[in-house]
Formats: sequence, structure tokens, C-alpha cells
Amino acid sequence: MERVLIKDAPEHLGQKIRLMGWVNSLREHGQVVFLDLRDWTGLVQVVFPADSPDYEKAKRLTTESTVGILGLVQERPEKTENPNLATGKIEVLAESLEIFSKAQPLPFDVKSDGHEISEEKRLQYRYLDLRRERLKNNFIRRHQIINFLRAFLTQEGFVEIETPILTKSTPEGARDYVVPSRIQKGKFYALPQSPQQYKQLLQVAGMERYFQVARCLRDEDPRADRQPDFTQLDIEMSFVEREDVMALNERLLMETVKKIMPQKKIQEVPFPRLSFQEAMSKYKTDRPDLRKDKTDSDLLAFCWVIDFPFFEKDKEGSWTFTHNPFSAPKPEHLEWLMKKEKIGQILTNQYDIVLNGFEIGGGGIRNHQAEALKKVFEILGRPEEEIKANFGHMLEAFSYGCPPHGGIAWGLDRFIALLSKEESIREVIAFPKTGDGRDLMMNSPSEISPKQLEELGIKITEKENEK
Repeated sequence: MERVLIKDAPEHLGQKIRLMGWVNSLREHGQVVFLDLRDWTGLVQVVFPADSPDYEKAKRLTTESTVGILGLVQERPEKTENPNLATGKIEVLAESLEIFSKAQPLPFDVKSDGHEISEEKRLQYRYLDLRRERLKNNFIRRHQIINFLRAFLTQEGFVEIETPILTKSTPEGARDYVVPSRIQKGKFYALPQSPQQYKQLLQVAGMERYFQVARCLRDEDPRADRQPDFTQLDIEMSFVEREDVMALNERLLMETVKKIMPQKKIQEVPFPRLSFQEAMSKYKTDRPDLRKDKTDSDLLAFCWVIDFPFFEKDKEGSWTFTHNPFSAPKPEHLEWLMKKEKIGQILTNQYDIVLNGFEIGGGGIRNHQAEALKKVFEILGRPEEEIKANFGHMLEAFSYGCPPHGGIAWGLDRFIALLSKEESIREVIAFPKTGDGRDLMMNSPSEISPKQLEELGIKITEKENEK
């Protein structure tokens, strides 16, 4: 007999059906075993009276075991309905029980919200942690949001294009994760910090409206709510100005909230705009929380922060970029860039989108002229040969007819966490790592075998202080 999902059980009143799932709870009352069966779609009560052929087998079950039930769907006796369940008016009178896998006692309760359990324990047994209702709902919501984003952008004429995971290490922000090449010994790939260069090269290729739900990897210093690998919604558009990109994204954010989380209230539309200087002067941060009522967890205060300084001094007193080196200066500051003057006063055509005090996205109009991009690297103190080695492919590509272009990348994990009222992005990532980058479930990072090291031409040397 074909399996029926629990949510559909009420539609089969008076019929025999086959259900499969987990034993959510067990209780004996008189000569009857009551089993609450759970699958991805819901919960239903199953009844084993004493004359049931599998009554004794049901008594020996453990919670969280996986089972199959064949039984008759019937109305619950009067005054025993459960109004808190979608299936609360029916029950299944069991005729047979099949045990697929009997569960040992679990290391923690999966029926609570999980906040009372240490995070390390939850991450160690993440496959169990994910059984709890709160997390299940988070991932259903995540799916709904990403599905809506894809549909919206497709309707707007965008094409989703995947870009490589194995790429080239270039100095453009955080540290790269590097991957040794077995075939080209002594050479390394890098994992992408973002699809930044690829999406710009797609604009050179004529793919005028690109997007991707992209995996990004950055070898950054430990931080409580940072992940080595995370997900972006990456967008790039040709023949646009700043207002075009911001308008599209503002509309996309509003429509996403309206469709997926209609109970949420957006505080102000259109989204207010603050210059970087204004935000720092008034709020002492470039990620201001503009909510007028911070006790209202369903209030969403979006805002744009614009007009960032292009360059700032690093600890050594040299110029570095504030966002990324591929941004274009504001048009009125292009001449300063080309002449490499008034460097500290150059503003970039960059914009960040902020929600309730968190940056959820950032982007900009790009430098689409090779000479202007080269000037950025010169200001950063990069020698000619280094510019050519690391970014020569970009400069050459721009010489073959490059459209003006710009885009944005959303931090999808942060955006989904905020909509889900979760304090940590780990609550909306299926298999997250700790703040210091460890996967406690898979026990990684881990050592690899001497044979693998030999194949890669790599030798591990001990540090002096570890000898």
C-alpha cells in the first residue's frame, strides 16, 4: 500500500492507510497504547488496543524509533479531540506495526526549542537537533524565501548562472581557503570568497542580468556569529546606475516580506537613506538600528547606507579599500582617482542595505574601465607585476568592450535569521560550524593521511613551539 503523509490522513476518514515516521511519544492508558507518530508534515495519534496483533510490540517501542503503521482512520471519541493539531479530530486504529529502526535513548530532548542545551552538544548531534520543530520551520522558511527570490528574479529577466568553486587566489579581502593541486604539484586553487570577479566577467560576456544563490568561503579569524562557508544571493546587472540596483533590491525585499512573512511590518517605505558620514555621526555605526519600537519583534526597519569612503589607512599607514577594489568612485570623484589625488576624500559608488542594526547586503557600481581599475591597485601600493599576475585577466577583459555594471550580494543566512527571529545564523544553516570553524559532528578540520600528503607534494612541518 502506498504511503500517506500525516497531513493528508484526515482526508482518508473511514479508510485504511499506511503511515511512516518517527515515534514522537508513547503512553499506556488502561489496556491501550497511544503512539504519537511524526513525519515531516505533522503529527497524528495512533491507537493500539489490547486485542491488536502488535500490541505487545508497540509496548516495547522507544521514542524516536522509525516505524510503519497500517491502520484505519477514524474519528476520535467525543471530547478527546486535540484542537492544537491539524489531525486532532482523527486517530488511526493500528492493524500492524513495522519497526524500521529502534532508537537508543537520545543525548538530549528534541521536542523542546533547544535553547536549554549547550550549542556544542547540539552541533555534535546536529542530525538529531534538526528534528526539533523550531528548526524544521526555519528550513521550510529558508526554502520558501530562496524559492521566491529565484522566481522574482527570473520574472525580472535574470538568469541564474553557477560560477566555479575552484578558482584563483587573489588578494581582495579576507584570506582564501586554498586547495592544493595533485596534478600541478606546488600550485594551488582557492575557494571563492564571493563570485565577484566571475560575475563581472559575465557582464563582459553579455549576460546582462545574472544572479546566483552562491556558496562563499572565507578563512577569517574566529567570531561568534561568523561561518567559514555561507550563502549569498548574488546579483549583477549591466547598463545600470546606482538607483537602478537599489530600486530593484528594495522592491525584492518588500515583496519577499509580503509573500513569505506577511505578519511582519516594514517601518518605512521607501527605505530611508543615510550617508556613511551621517550614520557614523548620528548613530556611531554604519549599521544603524532605526526601529522606533525595539520591543516589536515583527518590526522591520530597513535602510540604505551610501557614499562610503573608497580608501582608508591600514595599521601600517598604507591605503586599503573599505569594501572591495572593484567598486567605481562616485562620478564626480573619478578625476581624483585617475590623478591619485585627494585619496582620502574619494567616495565610492557603494551601498549597503541594513535591517534592524545588521548589514544584510552590500554592493556597488563597478569600475568597468581598465585604466580606472588599475589606478585603484596602484593606490593600494601594488607593483605592476603583481597587478598583472593577480588581475591581468580582469584588465584584459575590460579592454574588449565592457558595459557599465553593478550589483549587490545579500547575506542570505543573516536575512533569514532576522526574519525567523533567530539571534544566530547557525539556527538557519543545516550543518553549521562553531565560531572557531570546527565541525563537531564530522570532527573537522582533521588530519589527512601521509599518502595523501605525498600525492599532493606537501610536507607538514612542526612549529618550533610545538616541538
